[in-house]
Amino acid sequence: MSSETLIVAVAQQPARPGDVSANARAAATAIETAAAAGAKLLLFPELSLVGYDLDLFAGPADPAVLVTENDPRLDQARQAAKDHGLTAVLGAACRRPDGEVWIASLALLPGGELYVHGKRNLHGRERELFQPGGEGRILDVDGWRVALTICYDAGVPAHAADAARRGAEVYAGSVLYTMAETRRFDLHFAARAMDHRMYAVAANYPDAGPGWVSCGGSGVWHPDGTRLTQAPTGPGLFTAELSRAELRALREKDARAGYPRGAA
Repeated sequence: MSSETLIVAVAQQPARPGDVSANARAAATAIETAAAAGAKLLLFPELSLVGYDLDLFAGPADPAVLVTENDPRLDQARQAAKDHGLTAVLGAACRRPDGEVWIASLALLPGGELYVHGKRNLHGRERELFQPGGEGRILDVDGWRVALTICYDAGVPAHAADAARRGAEVYAGSVLYTMAETRRFDLHFAARAMDHRMYAVAANYPDAGPGWVSCGGSGVWHPDGTRLTQAPTGPGLFTAELSRAELRALREKDARAGYPRGAA
């Protein structure tokens, strides 16, 4: 049965560089905190299990920085998601069964399953180190239809358009946007939300990492394009409540006006 509201959470937290086990344990703690706040969906930043440092993957990458679908280092976080009935989306470099390595979102589902979603639109040095993912699937989160996006995917309008065509109500992103990209961050997710009458949600890093300073600002955008929540630059876990009634009202208003989806 679909819920008329959905509480989502974003974990704007730093990663211990290259340490999958430590970051997975931190994710398990965040899952418990988000569940206590009533969240059914929790997002982490891009590559949250190792940190965004492409040098980790240069040359012959250390196998320890890669994860697989059955990686035992994820067990504690998977169990936490299952125990609390929550979908948690972690960021990883995932080695696929065919040997490809994706920048991936790992969706830990309430039933204990793990779904791997690959970044489709790689950019810069990422293209040398990873392979692009495919279309991906729409997740069911407490009856809401959720599409995953990873950073620059949200900067490619066709990516969100495809998610909307397949019925997404929430466009959920794991990202790294720097201080120089503060306005770009807001524009990307506001436009995807407004153009397709979806909620947009994004988890960014706090503070700084190797070669970058994050703008923070994790949060949620309403289907009319306005910001609902905006984190500061430091670490924290932030929640927001989404309303299907508000989403439905906007979509029905557009339909009465004769707007095709994406032209609002």
